[in-house]
Amino acid sequence: MAKYARLRARVEAELPEVELVEPEPATDDLLALGHDPDYIARVVTGSLSPKEQRTIGFPWSEQMVARARRSVGATVAACRAALVEGVAVNLAGGTHHAMRDSGQGYCVFNDAAIATRWLQNERSGSRRKRVAIVDLDVHQGNGTASILANDDASFSFSIHCASNFPFRKEHSDLDIALSDGTGDAAYLEALDNGLAQLTARFAPDFIVYVAGADAHYGDRLGRLKLSTVGLTRRDERVFEFARELDVPVAVTMAGGYGHDIEQTVEVHLNTVRSARDHWSFCRRSAKEKHL
Repeated sequence: MAKYARLRARVEAELPEVELVEPEPATDDLLALGHDPDYIARVVTGSLSPKEQRTIGFPWSEQMVARARRSVGATVAACRAALVEGVAVNLAGGTHHAMRDSGQGYCVFNDAAIATRWLQNERSGSRRKRVAIVDLDVHQGNGTASILANDDASFSFSIHCASNFPFRKEHSDLDIALSDGTGDAAYLEALDNGLAQLTARFAPDFIVYVAGADAHYGDRLGRLKLSTVGLTRRDERVFEFARELDVPVAVTMAGGYGHDIEQTVEVHLNTVRSARDHWSFCRRSAKEKHL
């Protein structure tokens, strides 16, 4: 948990051009875009069973509810900002294991799925916005895949470690499962192939990018072997992809459990740097178009 405060402090100190905004917590109505009202009520009132709390991974508290609400609110706020600025980042989020009626894997509410539904309600004329979720956390985004199943206006794409949690995978629109020990070159090749498949099958108006740090070689839970440089190249490819499609992108941080917490924070900070560089590029391009 300490990584979040450290990340925010480093963004504030090292990226002064990034505007830091405290998000509003998600309301019950917003949460209901992705979750059953009965599950929301059990979380909010502290009525989760001991088994449900163990599956989520931490005990119920009012602080847990407040954090879960604000994490979703931050991803929706990032989507709202990205519609104007081209890119925005939630310094937490990525709670992609939460199912419609349950939580798991440290995820209470599914921010990516809820944000996708929110974006779809922000229609492009008479048509719902088409949202692609590019999930590059080392664990499959099983909750996102489940909540958004059979939704023609969304496309869930996950690259993950085959042998890692969750051990019962869901079916994303596109899954690429990698072997333990996969390094930079093979990972980036898989990403390039996956993004090509995405564009061949789906035309997004918006990208939600789940940018986990847990594919790093120093991660306790990751099992893949990406370097810090490899993860930065991963980020750059996603932002280049957004530029090619000329669509906004909202980023969430997702997992990161390094033996050295500073390595995890550095990976997340590099993602924010790449988002800042993407924003700067988009601003220059917009200026040039008006000259």
